[in-house]
Amino acid sequence: MIDTLLSALADRHRRALLDALRRRPQAVGELAEELGVSQPTASKHLRVLREAGLVRVTKRAQQRIYAVEPEGLAELDGWLAPYRALWNDRLDALGAHLDRTARTAPPARTAPPARAPRTARERAPEPPTHKERD
Repeated sequence: MIDTLLSALADRHRRALLDALRRRPQAVGELAEELGVSQPTASKHLRVLREAGLVRVTKRAQQRIYAVEPEGLAELDGWLAPYRALWNDRLDALGAHLDRTARTAPPARTAPPARAPRTARERAPEPPTHKERD
């Protein structure tokens, strides 16, 4: 089943449809307009998502209203859980390493002191005295 889910999500139009349905259930015409595709194209992609268990459809008068199917996403989330745990473990190890190195690192180097000018040309002009300003 995971192959079907991943295959359905491989298409950018189908991911865009899921994103739109995440906000609220919608009719095919609304989805087609929002995504800038024809209604037959939207219907084709929605059929793939429905067959993969990612969306469900209900009839309201003459319209078919599509909505996200949480169970399909739960299956995908279950498959991703071990990978998420792997990344969390690695990020925790990186954080611990950074904490250790921050405690044992030598103090940060400061800029070397500015050298004193050696010649009159290198010396900055003296600021005017109070009397010279007036």
